[in-house]
Amino acid sequence: MADSSGKLVVRSYAPKRRAVLWTLAALLAAGILYAAFELGRYEAGFRVVDSVRGALSASRRLRSLETENENQRRQLEAAETARRVDREGYAQVERSLGDMQSQIARLNQDLSFYRGLVQPESLIHVKVQQMQIVPDGPAGQYHLKFVLMQTGKPQKEVVGNAAITLDGLLQGKPLSLSYAQVSPNHRISLAYSLKYFQEYNEPIELPAGFEPTRVGVEIHSGKDANHSFRQAFVWKTQGMSVETEANRDILSKGEADVQTETE
Repeated sequence: MADSSGKLVVRSYAPKRRAVLWTLAALLAAGILYAAFELGRYEAGFRVVDSVRGALSASRRLRSLETENENQRRQLEAAETARRVDREGYAQVERSLGDMQSQIARLNQDLSFYRGLVQPESLIHVKVQQMQIVPDGPAGQYHLKFVLMQTGKPQKEVVGNAAITLDGLLQGKPLSLSYAQVSPNHRISLAYSLKYFQEYNEPIELPAGFEPTRVGVEIHSGKDANHSFRQAFVWKTQGMSVETEANRDILSKGEADVQTETE
């Protein structure tokens, strides 16, 4: 290259070396900045090692919790399976118990029928033929529907009265309630006057918490207070109640004592 004086000037040009120098300068600047950053975190109390250790500890804790969660889930599944098996077993027992109760009810009905056929001569010629217990609205209110009829061949009209008692449990203890205690009108007994049969539909109201188990009917004829005829029926609010107690004449206390001494 010639200048105005006619002399030749030679200038060197190395673009690669300049690029390398700029790159080294940039890396050096980045290193300085990172070192300053780490120094600042170090001075602030932050440790990279502590951070790594914390992350590892959190990871181990997470794995432990996941394992514990899996174990609890398996235990819950096992408990649910056991409960389902127990529930199915209880259902089978309830079905078996229901079948047995139905069989017992049918046998009691048959027994009551045959008792009526072979019943010995009784001093009381009136008995309950049917007993039906019907719920009536609010809890504890029912209607007793039953029929009194003469046994054998009716020859004349008979009169007397029938006393009703309810046996059951109150707070787990046995309790017997008279008709006066459950009748809305506090009636002591029900009078009857019939030649063939007489129907009754009597409302009753049970005290709170009382769980009835059976209904007893004690029948007196005329003014004879020394003898009575008693029947008992299972408390059943669906269909006809089943008779559970053998029909018999009940002597007064004085006559019973005399009979015992005679024997």
